[in-house]
Amino acid sequence: MFLPSILKQFQYYQHLGTKTIEQLTDEQLFWQANEASNSVAIIVKHLWGNMLSRWTNFLTEDGEKIWRAREAEFDNDIGSREELLAKWEEGWKCLFDAITPLQEADLERIIYIRNMGHTAIEAINRQMTHYAYHVGQMVFLGKQLTGEDWQSLTIPRGQSATYNAEKFAQEKRRMHFTDEVLEGKRRNKV
Repeated sequence: MFLPSILKQFQYYQHLGTKTIEQLTDEQLFWQANEASNSVAIIVKHLWGNMLSRWTNFLTEDGEKIWRAREAEFDNDIGSREELLAKWEEGWKCLFDAITPLQEADLERIIYIRNMGHTAIEAINRQMTHYAYHVGQMVFLGKQLTGEDWQSLTIPRGQSATYNAEKFAQEKRRMHFTDEVLEGKRRNKV
């Protein structure tokens, strides 16, 4: 039960990040408030580096790889939107390639991140919250940079009552909260 749910959660945060990137101009992707702050591009680069390190050989190697250059992840040196999108997709692919084949029995296995033992489920949860934190930063920056042009990724402001009325007009059912969002994403791709 956990694995299908966590896959949907990761897909949801990938979706939010992707929809944010799509709304930004090239200039906005690389904008930094100051040298100490991160641009959307820097956040993507950091997520990419983290994902490759954590999910490559997830069950068999320490999640902090010796080849990872974490400090360089915070350099605002991605050259183009295409390069940014390639890193974004590569990171998520590495994550999904690692999680998809997992079995429930794998969740209690001990894995290490910087020599600290975690059950696989703890490591997955650790990464979920880390990625949600950074995708939230991306969305916040996107909203700030686009202002009135921002297209809401969740329930638009002022539409909560209408949204809730539609939901409560339906029969009770079992479903993951991301199903409608992710299904809508898939329909839009077709």
